Amino acid sequence: MSRISRRKRGPVRAKKVIVDNIEFKSGLEAYMYKALKNAKIKAKYEGTTFELVPSFVSVNDSYERTGNGKGEFKYRGNKNILNIKYTPDFIGNNFVIECKGRPNKSFPLRWKLFKKLMAQDYPKTTLYKPQNQKECDETIKLILGNQKS
Repeated sequence: MSRISRRKRGPVRAKKVIVDNIEFKSGLEAYMYKALKNAKIKAKYEGTTFELVPSFVSVNDSYERTGNGKGEFKYRGNKNILNIKYTPDFIGNNFVIECKGRPNKSFPLRWKLFKKLMAQDYPKTTLYKPQNQKECDETIKLILGNQKS
């Protein structure tokens, strides 16, 4: 038997899906949208962007390559540093849903910063992060259970 070598092709690219004229970034997001709609739970898709870290000017001397690791190693001090933003998939009444099948490298840090912001500014908001369709269904049950209480 011969072995088939598989090359790593970089990050996983989710297929975009269109439902009700809304373009979702993944099939899991589309599934969650349909589940929310069927359960008559109101939620806005990518309705709000949160600033996790504000932009600032780096006043330190800095010698480095560009952010992507390319280019020359040179002086890059006194630069404007962009803010870090985060847009969750769905926002409803006292809940946020982030559908994440396969997170990229930056997601865990962004998610921690988002959870910190939510704990400080929105302590009564429940966060859900389903990673498959079964967990989406469980999320719906939990939200419906919280609405009754």
